[in-house]
Amino acid sequence: MKGYVQVYTGDGKGKTTAAFGLALRAVGAGLKVYIAQFVKGMRYGELDSVKKFPDQITLKQYGRDCFIHQEPEQADVDAARAGYEEVKKIVASGEYQLVILDEANIATYYKLFSVEELIELVNSRAENVEIVITGRKADPRIIEMADLVTEMREIKHYYQKGVEAREGIEM
Repeated sequence: MKGYVQVYTGDGKGKTTAAFGLALRAVGAGLKVYIAQFVKGMRYGELDSVKKFPDQITLKQYGRDCFIHQEPEQADVDAARAGYEEVKKIVASGEYQLVILDEANIATYYKLFSVEELIELVNSRAENVEIVITGRKADPRIIEMADLVTEMREIKHYYQKGVEAREGIEM
């Protein structure tokens, strides 16, 4: 099966959730999934979920314990660069039929690695590898190269009424 490139971007909620839904669908079809979470190093509910599929889903975080809110530190760059190098080998191997690059758009926005490098990584994939790139602020070049682009647009969010992130729903 030929692999395509999907992008989930925008300011609305649901980009990572959509990617994980696709991972679950892929596992149901017998595919192997690799999830690379850039910029993330904290505990999220999805980490517990993928542990239920140890033979089908591999998840690795390439970030620190905090999400970047201002300028990245050298440790952020180092973590993302290490992830980039590791994932580049993984997509070229063809071992995983679905590779999710969670928050890769944010990683390029913060210049943890370049858009050109992300494009190079995607273009180096084995023919059977489907790539999903998530995160706000997708560069126009990523949108152009993708086969499918979905923009999550926030219309209304209960966060604006003071609702904090809830276990199992937002985290």
